[in-house]
Amino acid sequence: MTRAALFFLLSAAGYAATPCITATPACTEFVNLGEGSSRGLIYRTFSLTSRNEKITRALVVIHGANRDADNYFRTSLAAAFLADALEDTVVIAPRVASAAGSCHDALAAGEVSWNCSLWRSGGNAASDGKLTSFDFVDQILRQLAKKTIFPNLKTIVVAGHSAGGQFVTRYEMANRVHETLGVPVSYVVSNPSSYAWLDSTRPTGEVTSCTNYDRWPYGMQNITGYASRQTAEELKKQLASRPTTYLLGEIDILPLGGFDSSCSAMAQGPTRLARGQAFARLVAEKLNVKSQVTIVPLCGHNARCMFTAEVALPLLFPKP
Repeated sequence: MTRAALFFLLSAAGYAATPCITATPACTEFVNLGEGSSRGLIYRTFSLTSRNEKITRALVVIHGANRDADNYFRTSLAAAFLADALEDTVVIAPRVASAAGSCHDALAAGEVSWNCSLWRSGGNAASDGKLTSFDFVDQILRQLAKKTIFPNLKTIVVAGHSAGGQFVTRYEMANRVHETLGVPVSYVVSNPSSYAWLDSTRPTGEVTSCTNYDRWPYGMQNITGYASRQTAEELKKQLASRPTTYLLGEIDILPLGGFDSSCSAMAQGPTRLARGQAFARLVAEKLNVKSQVTIVPLCGHNARCMFTAEVALPLLFPKP
């Protein structure tokens, strides 16, 4: 029997290969999106199309503003190694690439070009107006939930840092697949520069000079993109019902790493740490939900520090 035939038989029987742990093309595949030829690239430790009975967890990590999915894949691999989770967790880092506006990513044939800035709040793609960036993650989650591929999957975590944290905080409240998957999903929101505020109040008080402070993605007015398919009240209800942890760096208190200093963001607080703490309090007060806030000691605005911290590992790799 040839090696290729043996590999096919083992795969068909549910025996997985070892995890792919290099941020190279060998550890990537494309996810088909929509009804046409559009597709999105992901880095992953195991294929999303080959049956794998060993997998009990999935971690989907959204990159920051630099759209550097390869670096976030490396960080996620480091976290999985520390959690002793490489063998039973499929780790995925989608590349939300863009060749629009001031973004100049090189795209493969059919790869979607997302809006250079609106991708982080579920905006429509620049190359395919029927798709939004949130549809990309919807499709990844649907694929993970297929029992024919991952029959023993028990939990999915969607996490993001910085601009990825902005993506996840809004995706958590807006996505329409959470209750349909048959697999529990939790969310880890790490150090975003802003949140979709739930009402017109702000921690800093006076905002009359800031005309856009309460508009999406900073607030619940004039909602656009994927989230516009639901009302503000529906978004709030979903936010209240879905398990979310706000993972905040103890020393993420400097205007570094693409810090949003617009008046709309500054109305939410002077630093990312302050904004995260204030938003968690708002969720608790307005929605009567005790938000889980985890402060990562001695971490600033650094995804590797945040996601490999001891307090973060149980959140990213919960026990099935």
